[in-house]
Amino acid sequence: MGFFSLIVALLLEQARPLQAANPVYAAVRAYADLVERNFNAGEKQHGIIGWLVTALPLTLASWGLFELLSLMHPVLGVAWTVLVLYATLGFRQFSHHFTDIQLALANNDLDEARRVLEQWKRAEQPDFSAAELDQAEVCRLAIEEALVASHRHVFGVFFWFVLLPGPAGAVLYRLSDYIARKWNESDALRGEPFGLVGRRAFELVDWLPVRLTAIGFAVVGNFEDAVFCWRNNAAQWVDAQRGIIIAAGAGALGVRLGEPQNLILVTEPSDPLGDALGSPGEPLQGVEASPAALRSTVGLVWRSLVLWMVLLLLLSVAGLIG
Repeated sequence: MGFFSLIVALLLEQARPLQAANPVYAAVRAYADLVERNFNAGEKQHGIIGWLVTALPLTLASWGLFELLSLMHPVLGVAWTVLVLYATLGFRQFSHHFTDIQLALANNDLDEARRVLEQWKRAEQPDFSAAELDQAEVCRLAIEEALVASHRHVFGVFFWFVLLPGPAGAVLYRLSDYIARKWNESDALRGEPFGLVGRRAFELVDWLPVRLTAIGFAVVGNFEDAVFCWRNNAAQWVDAQRGIIIAAGAGALGVRLGEPQNLILVTEPSDPLGDALGSPGEPLQGVEASPAALRSTVGLVWRSLVLWMVLLLLLSVAGLIG
């Protein structure tokens, strides 16, 4: 039923996207604030306790309710799973920014594209300014944000949903992501032990999903260049998890991302396997980000989703046959 629940949730989210201002998100935000106020005493162990008090009860509650409803009737269990996935997974939770940037650039309205990008980036970087960016830089940053957002709003949730029973994995991943951002968004918390625990916990939860997402980008894009960039360029990023996604996506797309000197792509290697793993080859800078690359990014993300959905369908069929 996992495959069916994902399909229904994705279709529902496309037809009627969940608004950012909704009672579920507001309740989680209030609960996270409450825990931070009552447990943050400036020590690492307080952060660990706070994270456990925030993430585990809600994760276990989603699982317990799934089991209870499934005992009453399997359809109720599926309905609950769809509702939870609807609240935790979906393209429309981030894609409106990306789409608005595409439309602005298609209308040659660079100022509007800058405004939308600035609004998007300021959710995590309050002091970010796009006022001086040219078109290539706007496209580059939009692609980077889209790749990371597709992982955190779709693929990361997807992988943990598959790993844990019911919708528990989706809740655990989304809460871990939210806590990491929430407890580091203010100057008072950023860099403090309480906030650092939230970030570290999310890095652990995201360790496997981020690598599976990168593999998916490589399989549906330019495999050799994606693996090469992942191996040789991901470590240049301060945020290693973000670096893996962007480096693999850059190679898969053949687009230069990061700082101008950041990524080197390999073309026409004499030994494809050896060069993909990082041995010397004929280097060539990736092409500059452009509106066309924005369209290619959308295709890459959708192809990757189809890849993982097909694999999940095959696993589901194999389980039924077995």
